[in-house]
Amino acid sequence: MKTFFGILTVLALLVMFACKNPSPVVHLNPYSAADSTNFTEIEWLDSIVNFGTMPMGETKVVTFRMRNIGTKPLTISNVQAGCGCTVPDFTKGAIAPGAVGFVSGSFDSNKAHPGEVRKSIFVTTNTKNGINKTLIFTGIIEAANAATNSSKKL
Repeated sequence: MKTFFGILTVLALLVMFACKNPSPVVHLNPYSAADSTNFTEIEWLDSIVNFGTMPMGETKVVTFRMRNIGTKPLTISNVQAGCGCTVPDFTKGAIAPGAVGFVSGSFDSNKAHPGEVRKSIFVTTNTKNGINKTLIFTGIIEAANAATNSSKKL
């Protein structure tokens, strides 16, 4: 009986100590990790763009403009498309106070479905009024046969 309780105690201690993480993990808030001494301010001139109607199979480039309204240089540190149908691009390097920069997305309708589309591009900048920004573009993709049928009627 003593042996049974001894083994049970050893097993209980092993389970208790095996579940503890020996090195604590510290998760930093991305906002506190940013260098706030170089923050600037941004004004988005375009944050939602409608590209209209396009036939299936075409590619459209949508462009979003921003102005640095702060006193420090504006830098874009990351631009990421919300899906694989969009290839993002952006102003490289610092955007001086008062200057205008851009974020664009080349949208390939072959990688989407006909009908209404709503896509996103995520932007990270050194701004105090919002480090992360979601840019949205919308439009309508016509099925390939609908585009050829409408051109035959003309």
